[in-house]
Amino acid sequence: MSGNVSLCQEGDGKVSRVIRMGTRKSQLARIQTDSVASRLKELYPEVQLEIVAMSTIGDKILDTALSKIGEKSLFTKELENALERNEVDIVVHSLKDLPTSLPTGFTIGAILQRENPHDAVVLHPKNAGLTLDSLPGKSVIGTSSLRRAAQLKKRFPQLEFENIRGNLNTRLKKLDEKDDYAAIILAAAGLKRMGWENRISQILGPEDCMYAVGQGALAVEVRAQDRDILEMVSVLHHPDTVLRCISERAFLKQLEGGCSVPVAVHTEVKGSMLYLTGAVYSLDGADCLKDTMQTCVEIDNKVSESAQECVHVAVTANNISSSALDAAEKLGMDLANVLLNKGAKDILTTARKLNDAR
Repeated sequence: MSGNVSLCQEGDGKVSRVIRMGTRKSQLARIQTDSVASRLKELYPEVQLEIVAMSTIGDKILDTALSKIGEKSLFTKELENALERNEVDIVVHSLKDLPTSLPTGFTIGAILQRENPHDAVVLHPKNAGLTLDSLPGKSVIGTSSLRRAAQLKKRFPQLEFENIRGNLNTRLKKLDEKDDYAAIILAAAGLKRMGWENRISQILGPEDCMYAVGQGALAVEVRAQDRDILEMVSVLHHPDTVLRCISERAFLKQLEGGCSVPVAVHTEVKGSMLYLTGAVYSLDGADCLKDTMQTCVEIDNKVSESAQECVHVAVTANNISSSALDAAEKLGMDLANVLLNKGAKDILTTARKLNDAR
C-alpha cells in the first residue's frame, strides 16, 4: 500500500482507507467527481472518499479566449500540483482538458464510459423551435472553441460566431439574460450531466460539427507509482471508450494540436473494428483536410504484465488487451500522418499564427 494514502480508525476498531479526490470547484466538475466517487463507493464500500475542490487558472481567467491563455493544462495544473504534493490521491477531469502528454509521474488510470460526445445548440429563449439552419442571417452564435467555430462557419456561412467564456452556468446566464447571442454551442455531455437536457435544441451530427478529442469522457488521473490506487481505479475503464479515446489522443499528439488549433474527430467501434475520422481546419473553416481509417481491435485477452509497457498517450490500461491498445494508438498516428502528408502542418501553423495575432 502506498505510504501517502491516509488511514482512518473507525469506532468499531476497523481501519479504513481515506482516498482524497481532487476536482475543480465548478458545479459540473463537482457533479462529475461525485459520479466517479459513487462508482468507487459501490465497488469499494470500505474506502472513505474525501473530495477536495480547488480553482484552476482556466476558472479564474474568464475574459480571455481559452485558445489565447496558453496551450496546455489550463484546467489541470493546480490539481496536478496537489497530486504531486500528496494532498490528493486521484483527480477527476474531463478527458478533453487533459493534454496528450502528462507531467512525469502521472498517468490516466481510468477512462469511464463516454457520455454523448457531440456538440449541442442551446437557443436564446426567444428563438425556441429554430435550428442553426433556420435562424435569421447574421445571428450571433457564442462559442469559445476554435474547432466549433471553424466547422460551423463553413457549414453555416450566414451566421456570425463570437467568443463566449465562463463555466456552463455563466454561459447560459449570458445567453438568457442578454440579447448578445441568438444561441450558444456547448458539449451535450456537460448539459446532460447538469440535468439541463431540456435546454438542448439540436445535437450537431458529424456532418455539421465533429467533436473534440476525448469529449464526453471522464478521466481519473493518478500518480503512476501508486500501484494500489492504479489497480483500484482501473476497474472503471470502459474498453470501447478507452480504445476510441486512445486513437483520438494519438491523432492529436501526432499532429501536435492543442486548444489553439481546430482539430476534430469522430470515432466508432463496430464489432471488432475501430473507425476514426479526423480533420484539421483553418480558423475560418475554408481549408479542411479530413480522412477516415479503421483498424481491428479484437480483444485477445493478453493484458500487459508491466505498467510501463502499457501506457498509451498517457493512459494506463493494464486490464485491456495490449494488442487492441497498440492498434488504437497506431490508428491515430497513421491517420495524422496521412493528413500531415496532405499538408495539415501548413493549415495548423497558419491557424496558430492567426490565433496568436488576434
